Amino acid sequence: MNETADTTGGAGMNEAAATDDGSPMGAAEAAAIIREAGQRARQEFRVSHRVTFTIWGLGLLLGYGALWLAARGQRPFHGPDPAAFATVVLLANASAAAGLLSARADTGVGGLSAVRQRIHFLSVLAGLGAVFTLEGALVHAGAGRPVIGVFEASAPVLVAGLFYVITSAVWLDWPVLGLGIWLIVVAAAGGFAGPAGVWGVDALAAGLAFLLIAVIDPWVRRS
Repeated sequence: MNETADTTGGAGMNEAAATDDGSPMGAAEAAAIIREAGQRARQEFRVSHRVTFTIWGLGLLLGYGALWLAARGQRPFHGPDPAAFATVVLLANASAAAGLLSARADTGVGGLSAVRQRIHFLSVLAGLGAVFTLEGALVHAGAGRPVIGVFEASAPVLVAGLFYVITSAVWLDWPVLGLGIWLIVVAAAGGFAGPAGVWGVDALAAGLAFLLIAVIDPWVRRS
């Protein structure tokens, strides 16, 4: 009876450790298969921000570009048209919403993934809300239009940069980290171009960066 039990147990172990062609599978091969499965799962569930990148890129390139064309000849500087600037802000909010929908489509609509996307969406809204509240405080404190102009142009780019740096930490997404750092640099340095020039600098440096990452994002996701 013992011999029968040993034979049955040995056969079961051999079947569990065998590959499709009948050869035994070593621990290294099993570990490699587990690693490949994990990488495949991470690629499938990794959040795609391509829609967000495109909307931000077009919003900055076209919206900020139009504001720069309107402001560059102002003597003295009195800032962009409020309606035009509000349109750019609405595009920023639309990009956050589009990013939420795109991410939920990639990662599922329930559970922890959905909670993460809601937090990301709310963080962008909170950041933009804080930006314009602070702008009101600057106006109340007596800041001139040139100072407000630099702040209006740079602050949304800074919020976007911080958002993508945080997003890259959550998803371990190195291209998004690079984009976030670049946006922070643009927001910090672009103001030196002046209250009118900052709109043009941000339009090109930030807008084209968003469009570039939108183009390479599908290739990065497949790699």
